[in-house]
Amino acid sequence: MILDADHVETSFGDRLCSLGYRVVRDQDLTGFTLVLLDDPEGQPSRKMVLVTGCYDWFHSGHVRFFEEVSGLGDLYVMVGSDANVRLLKGDGHPMFSQDERRYMVQSVRYVKQALISTGQGWMDAEPEIAMIKPDMYAVNEDGDKPEKHEFCQAHGIQYVVLKRTPKEGLLRRQSTDLRGF
Repeated sequence: MILDADHVETSFGDRLCSLGYRVVRDQDLTGFTLVLLDDPEGQPSRKMVLVTGCYDWFHSGHVRFFEEVSGLGDLYVMVGSDANVRLLKGDGHPMFSQDERRYMVQSVRYVKQALISTGQGWMDAEPEIAMIKPDMYAVNEDGDKPEKHEFCQAHGIQYVVLKRTPKEGLLRRQSTDLRGF
């Protein structure tokens, strides 16, 4: 194997392969624009539906919500940042880091893409909403907040409130109940 500042040569069996690379430092990652996953032609295949949440105590109720919302269009999930979850829920939160929570949410088959929000408060996804420009913002009854409804009305985004219905045969789950307070 040959290695220098930006080039690697290695062999696979009887072939010599050459790969270029670049080390990306944390400070190099600032200022990037949001990149959404689209279909191969570069256009969303269906309406874009956005949901937001902490997803710290991730449970079957969240998956059921994603399942229902994905029936409305391509589902984009904004996962609350660690700082915002702490702001909304208090000390001791979140239980899992924003990267772990985003990873868990992204692993659900109904989710087209999971991203971490950059704002604060109940409208922590406002900066991303401005870039994504979703057709719909969906919430369940617990997440229905006046500021979300007003934001959507002011920006021409359809606001959808779904009832909390567990998957048939499963218990109704709520993060507050699971935490015990």
